[in-house]
Amino acid sequence: MKKPFSFFRREQTRQRDTGVALILGSEQDSICVPGYTSLDRNPEVLTGCRRIAELIGSITIHLMINTASGDVRITNELSRMIDITPMPNMTRKTWMEAIVMNLLLYGRGNSVVLPHTERGYLRSLEPISAGRVSFVPVGASDYYLLIDGRRYEADEVLHFVFNPDRYYLWQGRGVHVSLKEVADNLKQAGATKKGFLASKWKPSIIVKVDAGAGTMDSPEKRQAILEEYVKMDGAGQPWIVPAEQISVEQIRPLTLADLAISDTVEVDKRTVAAVLGVPPFLLGVGEYTKAAWNAFVQNTVRPLAVGIAQEMTRKLILSPDWYLKFNILSLMDWDIKTISDVFGTLSDRGFVSGNEVRDRLGMSPVEGLDEYRVLENYIPIDMSGLQKKLVQGGGGDADL
Repeated sequence: MKKPFSFFRREQTRQRDTGVALILGSEQDSICVPGYTSLDRNPEVLTGCRRIAELIGSITIHLMINTASGDVRITNELSRMIDITPMPNMTRKTWMEAIVMNLLLYGRGNSVVLPHTERGYLRSLEPISAGRVSFVPVGASDYYLLIDGRRYEADEVLHFVFNPDRYYLWQGRGVHVSLKEVADNLKQAGATKKGFLASKWKPSIIVKVDAGAGTMDSPEKRQAILEEYVKMDGAGQPWIVPAEQISVEQIRPLTLADLAISDTVEVDKRTVAAVLGVPPFLLGVGEYTKAAWNAFVQNTVRPLAVGIAQEMTRKLILSPDWYLKFNILSLMDWDIKTISDVFGTLSDRGFVSGNEVRDRLGMSPVEGLDEYRVLENYIPIDMSGLQKKLVQGGGGDADL
């Protein structure tokens, strides 16, 4: 016995499968884009994520210790291992880029690194590709992982998260939901542009011919008319056509500007840039500005780097006084004049030494510039009230 309304459901299915396509040629080259394309195949999304990954991969990772007078950088085997040789078969830059690309794109907001130890010492930090990892929830607040089918507890691996899920807060969601529709629009725009430029139906001249005498019956007859009246031996020769039988008109073909493809693509690229947090000029839209770049470093790169450093600190560092941090300031757009003015002023006030200024300028240290000095007309702040010019009848600064 047939189920009720089965015919109606079949009719609905057939209606949903139909579509409208713009055909640009006799070969029926459609510009409609079928199927699903992942975000890692979208050039704009991939470019934005790559820029972020490359920047974080180029930042130095510092091992710091808290002291009574401030935080001090430590240099030891652990700091070298994390900042220089985290994996035997790849550079630190490649290693970090792989982690960030998994975090932003391939892993949909999740990136996993598996630590390997030998006799209690950390030997390597292996980034795991997204396809090898599965997350298994245990209730709403706990979970474990399967890497190549082998179970690992959450505290046995480094799990970096981007854009936490609204229900499983320990799991990332990435940007797939936000960018899916925009990526589809960009793909469709690219297909439309390619199909339009490849179309042969863009004539610039229309010739009207009286077909009463059977002159348009076959391609051979139409070609004969062109050969007889239109085609000339020399460039620039005038056409001579019978006024009663042939009329020539020049038309302007449809262009991409008429389709507003460029405007649509620019809007979609700016949307991708806004969702990823990158400045539009990184995706080929707009002009570079120093303010936009520095805002990108502070508002996008820095939070991602802080999250990565915090996860590495709590899983890899045992001492409560040690922690890891990225040198974010190295990414800021500071020209050499700005560095010279800022650190030169700090040197004049005794806040930094001369060799520290030379280091910022990319120069090697020299002997005798490790002391903290001030200009001769500077005085300690606790003596500022003892200047005689502030006392009634006192002299100037020279009498101090």
